[in-house]
Amino acid sequence: MAAVTSAGLLLYRRRGSSAQVLLVHPGGPYWTKKDDGAWSVPKGIVDPGEDELAGARREFLEETGFALNANADARDLGTFPQPSGKRLRIWAIEGDCNPVDLHSNLFDLEWPPKSGRIVQFPEVDRGGWFDKEQALQKVTEGQRPVIDRFYIDLDAMPARTEE
Repeated sequence: MAAVTSAGLLLYRRRGSSAQVLLVHPGGPYWTKKDDGAWSVPKGIVDPGEDELAGARREFLEETGFALNANADARDLGTFPQPSGKRLRIWAIEGDCNPVDLHSNLFDLEWPPKSGRIVQFPEVDRGGWFDKEQALQKVTEGQRPVIDRFYIDLDAMPARTEE
């Protein structure tokens, strides 16, 4: 049986000679008090037959509410095996947004457990910009190789030109 594929976009912005990456914090009651090691690249499961980059763009929009420029250069960072057994395919795109304006889709969850009460929670409850050191501290352990790869490849990425 083939591994499930999640695809995501790592949005980054240049700050001087370095860059910051946008990470998101999962919503819902299980994540409320978790911070370090809980954040993620905006990502989600690719639909059967869906192009992985198209799936990554769809998931980014669903989780953040931010529509990226369709012409933005997407740099393939590769595929990363996850502890869950999933495959995580990530692209880096240069851009900017204000995390205060983040608006995520919702999911249903029985809460409290065994109560029979279904409550909606945002899939993502907040986002933030982080430099390399901060990002490696905030992101889940399985996604640390994504951050490492991004910063290794950063020098090869052409700077975005304003249109």
